[in-house]
Amino acid sequence: MVNRQTIGERATQLSPQDLTALLADLHEQRLFRRTQLQQLDAVPGAGDRHQHRPESQRGARVAAAVSARMILSDVEAALRRISEGRYGTCQLCRHPVDRERLMIVPQARYCARCQQVRRAGQ
Repeated sequence: MVNRQTIGERATQLSPQDLTALLADLHEQRLFRRTQLQQLDAVPGAGDRHQHRPESQRGARVAAAVSARMILSDVEAALRRISEGRYGTCQLCRHPVDRERLMIVPQARYCARCQQVRRAGQ
């Protein structure tokens, strides 16, 4: 899907090249997060010197895994929106998400305004 946006008098849109680049970025992020989770979830063997990690290291590992799972979920949701033709539309206000925002955060679910409102409410 190519989304059209009107900003003032000029229209911006995701070109086919933009969408190809965004898809590649999302696939790369998905692979990275899956690999990261495999490494974080790996159970140390009986003789592993890391088996007796301090609590702070285990906590950091858990926090990293939680963050990676959340990002992976967002990436997979963005890939579904692309395949369903809903990509680039804010899930709150239903307005187009700005092209520049998608190029920076391709898994963005919300336009910049709605994202700010969500953050302020948390």
